[in-house]
Amino acid sequence: MISVNDVRRGTVIKFEGDLFSVVEHQHVKPGKGGAFVRTKLRNLKKGTVIDRTFRAGEKLEDIRLEKRPMQYLYDEGDDLVFMDTENYEQEHIPKDAIGDALLFLKEEDIVEIALYEGRPVTVEPPLSVVLKVTYAEPGARGDTATNVLKPVKVETGAEVKVPLFINEGDFIKINTQTGEYIERVKQ
Repeated sequence: MISVNDVRRGTVIKFEGDLFSVVEHQHVKPGKGGAFVRTKLRNLKKGTVIDRTFRAGEKLEDIRLEKRPMQYLYDEGDDLVFMDTENYEQEHIPKDAIGDALLFLKEEDIVEIALYEGRPVTVEPPLSVVLKVTYAEPGARGDTATNVLKPVKVETGAEVKVPLFINEGDFIKINTQTGEYIERVKQ
């Protein structure tokens, strides 16, 4: 059992008979009354997201997961195919189970796959990835007095907000947990 105070983003719990991954959590201590934790949970079977509020200190069933590094090989319809880097076995994982990590995955990337009872349940990409900008509108000259951001498209199809000096063809480092721009990278 795990206390609801200890859950973090990515923690997998068993709740109401199903496996859920914590998407967001917020600990709230109002001026009057007891503290509580507001969460968003993604059902790992269905892919749906639900909002749940728990009293502080409430116990949830913790799940022990086996994590393995796997390489993303290719897209096959509704599934993505990953290869275990140790024994070269291939796993087909539904795109729904991958969630937002799909926006920053490109072929040959190494990710952590969490397995529960031999079945893949979550995909954890590296904390940051370097991707090529495929489309960027030119920034307006002289518009640099404030921290102005513009949207660009990267090679995986994701849209990221970046500073005005980023151009098409540049390589940028992106935080995969938040989807935010970190820095421009020389390649």
